[in-house]
Amino acid sequence: MDIKVGTLGVNAAFLREIKEDHRELTRLFDEAVALFARAARTRVPARKIIDVLECLRDQLALHFSLEEAFGYFEDAITVAPRLSARADALRSEHGTLYIELCEVVEEAERLLRADNSSRAVRRIALQFVAFHHQYQAHDSAENELILTALDDDIGVGD
Repeated sequence: MDIKVGTLGVNAAFLREIKEDHRELTRLFDEAVALFARAARTRVPARKIIDVLECLRDQLALHFSLEEAFGYFEDAITVAPRLSARADALRSEHGTLYIELCEVVEEAERLLRADNSSRAVRRIALQFVAFHHQYQAHDSAENELILTALDDDIGVGD
């Protein structure tokens, strides 16, 4: 079932899928943040850290593939072609962000298997936090793009 908002079509099934995916991605980010906070106070098994990061990596791959496969930005660009360069730039960040998280996971596997010291965990935590900030900025920019396209489509009612 499609719901029409002006000229911007929104597929209800797709929205449910994206919402569930985003909820799971957020849960995994929250779990990783909490895990690293706990690791700063007490010893956390390396396997637990690696497992959470691997799940997060896999969920991020799904998240980006859903956005790209279902043309998440396509309707927005159709409504507001002036946003196409911004949408292309955001879409191109998907690969970069995914690779960066893969590098965090690989570094965690390498470091934590050899040395599960608090220093090694802190190093991974710092890499993860830097990645998390980049992802949050990306996600905010995507949301802003969609809202801008909706504002163009239906107006803001001044």
